[in-house]
Amino acid sequence: MPTELQNGGRPAAAYRFAWAALQVATLALIGLFLFAGVARAAGGEAELLPAGNDIHNTASLQRGARNFMNYCTGCHSAQFVRYNRIAADLQIPESELKANLMFTGERPFDTIRTSMNAEDARRWFGNAPPDLSLIARSRGPDYLYTFLKTFYADPTKSTGTNNLVLPGTAMPHVLASLQGLQVAEFETVQHGGTKSEEFRQFQLVQKGTLSPAEYDQFVRDTVNFLEYIGEPVQAKRQRLGVWVILFLLLFTVLAWLLKKEYWKDVR
Repeated sequence: MPTELQNGGRPAAAYRFAWAALQVATLALIGLFLFAGVARAAGGEAELLPAGNDIHNTASLQRGARNFMNYCTGCHSAQFVRYNRIAADLQIPESELKANLMFTGERPFDTIRTSMNAEDARRWFGNAPPDLSLIARSRGPDYLYTFLKTFYADPTKSTGTNNLVLPGTAMPHVLASLQGLQVAEFETVQHGGTKSEEFRQFQLVQKGTLSPAEYDQFVRDTVNFLEYIGEPVQAKRQRLGVWVILFLLLFTVLAWLLKKEYWKDVR
């Protein structure tokens, strides 16, 4: 890159700045494509459904905390988050926390543990259920939302069910009483000289205690809570980010006005 410009004697800083901006934009685009590829790979062959989360919705997070404690902690832990942190963030009184949510802890500052012994889990399911503290950050909310909605009956599996997003999962459909029982319909599709089975649709064969709309909301609240515990400061960080952006915009305007004032003499 030239150290001097031949256009009116302007300094090379403008070209250097433009070159740096181009590099940053290129890296951002590369990162975007890589992220899209990872998200697609994480979703497997199934098309992921949008979770539509809102971590600023306290009522949804409270319902999600209830769902998680009642249906998930029997097998899964969330050892990177404490009960009292959840209570403070979700505006849950300590008396209600102890009475309704602390099934595996004795003190409010305990982390969320599972009630299942790891050795028993490996003997029953083949693998110990993973900790869910960071599952939303590693897999993504859309993946979790789709996973919890796409269990279907499969008599060839030991649990009696399979999953469209994670075929062969060792996890039983613990929400079957809520969602009901559905079967998956596949169709044979020929690509060139090979045939493959592709998913077509689900057919509900046994109703659950919740309607489809209610179950969708139940899953959405649960996934919303899982996204929250993956980064409890996320909502605060986003609110702070607005002020940071506003400051940077104001500083940019001031810097531009200052540059105009300095360049009056240069030109």
